Amino acid sequence: GFCTNLLLSQTPEHILAQTNNKTEILCELKKEHTGLYWYRWSQEKQIFEFLIFSNALGKTTYGANISQDKFSVHRASPHNSYRLHIGHLHASDNGIYYCSVSQSSQLFLGSGTQISVVDVLPLSSKTTQAPVSKKPLRCITKCKAVSKKGTAWGCLRLPCKRGLLI
Repeated sequence: GFCTNLLLSQTPEHILAQTNNKTEILCELKKEHTGLYWYRWSQEKQIFEFLIFSNALGKTTYGANISQDKFSVHRASPHNSYRLHIGHLHASDNGIYYCSVSQSSQLFLGSGTQISVVDVLPLSSKTTQAPVSKKPLRCITKCKAVSKKGTAWGCLRLPCKRGLLI
């Protein structure tokens, strides 16, 4: 089975990268292991694909049809950290990337990094969020007589609407 746990810390959570550029993912191990695996979940192909394994001595083993020119792993400081470098990015590289260690016949996964490759980067990373309206918030309370003599009043507060005069 696959498990996520506190053995691994993976960053960043999301990467938006431009076609033909490169990127990297950092994975920090909480304790020594014999090596680190990297996998990719492809939503499009619906497959969990083995990319690369790097042992503690820096020797790497690549998955089937995985380009050594595209993927490489480098040990980083502190020495329990690994960086997956991905070059020549294309839409086929879209997916969620996981670093992983094997322990007691189980595969422990990092939290995952979603990579989205686009031809043109947006002007601002905030353009993906809905703009916050600067218009004033206007609310209304409607009141009416609730007794036949008009001496008692009941009020109803209607939902507030941004930028609309009610």
